[in-house]
Amino acid sequence: MRIILLGAPGSGKGTQSQLLMKSHGVPQISTGDLLREAVAKRTALGLRAKSAMDAGRLVDDATVLGMIRERLTQPDAAEGFILDGFPRNIAQAEALDVLLRELAKPLEAVVLMDLDLKVLFKRLTGRRICEDCGRVFNILTAPPGTPPHCPKCGDSPRLIQRPDDKEEVIGKRLDVYEAQTKPLIEYYEAAGLLRVVNADAPVEAVFANLQAAVGAAAPVTAVD
Repeated sequence: MRIILLGAPGSGKGTQSQLLMKSHGVPQISTGDLLREAVAKRTALGLRAKSAMDAGRLVDDATVLGMIRERLTQPDAAEGFILDGFPRNIAQAEALDVLLRELAKPLEAVVLMDLDLKVLFKRLTGRRICEDCGRVFNILTAPPGTPPHCPKCGDSPRLIQRPDDKEEVIGKRLDVYEAQTKPLIEYYEAAGLLRVVNADAPVEAVFANLQAAVGAAAPVTAVD
């Protein structure tokens, strides 16, 4: 399995990635996680990334691609991978195509987790995280008790709202997603790689549809 998961914040990519990892034994590769790990370990690429971030600049694509290349050559990625958070634009998609051709690891599918933006807004504004264990809840769709608490950790740990889940921030996040993702949808559709999964359903139903979409995928030569 060699796939990319596309989807707005709150569309369930993280949850579905975890299920795919357990089912197929391949790693989820998040560029955010790669950056944090490389910076913490002070690798050559990590130091380059840190220099850019300390200067208030975005980490350049070449650095991110270098981290992805290193990650894809690790033993646990031999049978495939789930890319999450990359690419974010056409230039990155084209650069990724080149990298995957060099590694002889062509994409099998690009899956869009499709969800109405109004539903996404509700999911994100209701999202809360256990301050202790990090478990995610939604006070609008799955209230975690009264008072709100984490069943695993008891009544003491607080359920907190991430700063980027506040209403004034969410609108901007979704606008950025729309602007970045629409061109990618067209790009991968033209390449014959795009699969669309309705993400507005119970987790188990979404996973079943995702499995069907991925199972129907076959390797396709990337767009030149």
